Amino acid sequence: MTILERPRGGLHEACSLVLETDRLILRAPRLEDAKAVATLADDRRIAENTLRIPHPYGLGDAEDWIAVSNMDGGEDTFLITRADDGAVLGSCALRWTTDETPEIGYWLGAPHWGRGYATEAARALIDHAFGEHGVEAIVAGARTSNPGSRRVLEKCGFQWTGVELHRIRAIRSSAPFDRFRLERAIWASLKGWGRTATKVRCSA
Repeated sequence: MTILERPRGGLHEACSLVLETDRLILRAPRLEDAKAVATLADDRRIAENTLRIPHPYGLGDAEDWIAVSNMDGGEDTFLITRADDGAVLGSCALRWTTDETPEIGYWLGAPHWGRGYATEAARALIDHAFGEHGVEAIVAGARTSNPGSRRVLEKCGFQWTGVELHRIRAIRSSAPFDRFRLERAIWASLKGWGRTATKVRCSA
């Protein structure tokens, strides 16, 4: 099942969804992206701040991840690429939970930190969730030792709701995560984001 075939929002065509912003194109990962993904994701700083990325992270891990992306209908997975040259910057996803409140997650390769790409990608994903899927709220998390990710969520309007322990694959242990929630009403008041609106299109 492709991401547009899941009957949660207004688009149902059997095609791969592409989100466009001022500087970024968010699209489904392809096998030819595996080397670039592996190069960026093989970074302990990334793995230790995400739940499921192993460390070390090799080409086979990237190929396995790409092979199952967007296949089970439980997650909308996007590769974050730069619009002007197609360079792979990282990844983001909208994961569906049992209560129909999706969770966003994202990671960005270290060479691309500090340029606002994570915030821009997160806003595109948020617009997609509220605009196309019609959800009432979105949740997210950031490790308490990762202030950069927390700032991204706060800039997108998320409100802090508490702290939870989550197991991190890379460290084989649990760590505290700040938990956040964004309500539709807050998104509606902020959705201009001070930037060009997110564009949605299909890719064959």
